[in-house]
Amino acid sequence: MTHLDPPGGHGRPAVPSVHAAAALARCVSVEPAKFAAAHWGHTPLLSRAAELPDPAGFTDLFSPADADELLSRRGLRTPFLRVARDGQLVPAARWTGGGGAGAEIGDQVLDERVLEQYAAGATLVLQGLHRIWPPLIDFARDLGIALSQPLQINAYLTPAGSQGFATHYDTHDVFVLQVDGRKHWRIHPPVLPDPLEKQPWGGRADEVGATAQGPAALDVVLAPGDALYLPRGWLHSAQAQEASSLHLTVGIRALTRYALVEELLALAAEDQRLRASLPFGTEVADPDAIEPELTETVEALRDWLLRVEPGAVAARLRQRAWPAARPAPIRPLAQAGALAALDADSLLTLRPGLRWQLAPHGTDAVALRLFDRTITLPADCEPAVRALLSGAVTRVGDLPGLPDDADRVTLARRLLREAVLIPA
Repeated sequence: MTHLDPPGGHGRPAVPSVHAAAALARCVSVEPAKFAAAHWGHTPLLSRAAELPDPAGFTDLFSPADADELLSRRGLRTPFLRVARDGQLVPAARWTGGGGAGAEIGDQVLDERVLEQYAAGATLVLQGLHRIWPPLIDFARDLGIALSQPLQINAYLTPAGSQGFATHYDTHDVFVLQVDGRKHWRIHPPVLPDPLEKQPWGGRADEVGATAQGPAALDVVLAPGDALYLPRGWLHSAQAQEASSLHLTVGIRALTRYALVEELLALAAEDQRLRASLPFGTEVADPDAIEPELTETVEALRDWLLRVEPGAVAARLRQRAWPAARPAPIRPLAQAGALAALDADSLLTLRPGLRWQLAPHGTDAVALRLFDRTITLPADCEPAVRALLSGAVTRVGDLPGLPDDADRVTLARRLLREAVLIPA
């Protein structure tokens, strides 16, 4: 929650701190430190539009007109849309079909069928907007930096008086950003605090339903510009009021301590004692038979855990977390043009949102680790690489540590081709 400074070589993305801080400030009405201490992962937070820095709301991120554009003119396909009615998902076959001449696909969203569903009271859920709608691509990247977590963004369009889903809980934290219309939210405490993704609410439907009949912890109507934070596990239901409603849900895919456990167990395969077979003929259904094996296994696991290197666990978490949050999009044609025209006077900067680590690789090289690959470079390139990774706009001919402009252009061309850098 505090990594809002420029990248420092430990995987922090290249996004100016002001952008990340501003993105978080749009979602919460308290200071980041107070949000982290009092609410993050613990309790809901309601932030009214008047308490937020931009009381005009969130229509700059996504609006009803934007939703119509996606549903009618962008060739949207599943799974970028879900349709829900009376608490159940409507089969996609009822609102998708062929794309017409030249589009050999059969699951394109059909606007007239979507109208039919929406007019009958169905909620439309536009999914993955952090991948397809430019303002939300940028917002998700900046907010993800502020939270140090990967995000997903969906939009919910609900007709007047309708409710898309029954009371349920999510297995990830969410920010609800009310864009248009008003929606009545009823929030109840968890029946299972901090549920994992493998612990969805459907397995506790009876308990969820019973709890929802009791008094609500929070009973509010969100108006345009209001924001609501809900930790994972908190029960909620929402109903549009006198007019249709549009809200954004920012899902926060936070890593948990259980993720550490999973990676520790994966690394434990290195210990021969933990790979040993159970004795011949062991009756695994007999508690007395497995008790001595369980005791020895726990002892071996404890011994191994005391020797595990944090760096090994961090490397596995990096492989899990970094690919979940893509850096800023690049323009392939413009990038190729910049490659063709590159010279010592070219101005370059780091690709926004790129996570990286730079570390020695043997005695004469450095390894630049990215979200999807590792680039190995000569060790004498390190000063120039660090200058480029600072996030500042840099003239190729000013790169330090290399003997001449030819070497500087060669390095810049490599990093431009690898989409580490972009034209300034």
